[in-house]
Amino acid sequence: MKNVKKPDPTVIETVEPIGKRVLIRKDEDKKQTKGGIQLPDNIEIPTITGRVVAISAEIETMPEIPLKQYDKVLFNPKGAIPVDFEGDNRLFVVEVENVVAVFRKS
Repeated sequence: MKNVKKPDPTVIETVEPIGKRVLIRKDEDKKQTKGGIQLPDNIEIPTITGRVVAISAEIETMPEIPLKQYDKVLFNPKGAIPVDFEGDNRLFVVEVENVVAVFRKS
């Protein structure tokens, strides 16, 4: 019988995107409309904004792709791959083509 090593719960895992991808933490889903109407918990309005947590090494070397860590972005959630890393699953690996806008302060 092989001795199987159990994972150490004190070791922190990291997720590093590969290729032309970024890791995005999706913003919280809205529970209230702009007009102040409280939405029921069972209705989920898709939020497609979030913060870039990590970018791949390939994107770091591409000046034509203006993404940096901590940028607030608008992205298409259709191709987003959820990362089963946190309990609430707000981390997604997203292809750079699905990042459609970056919010910048003027």
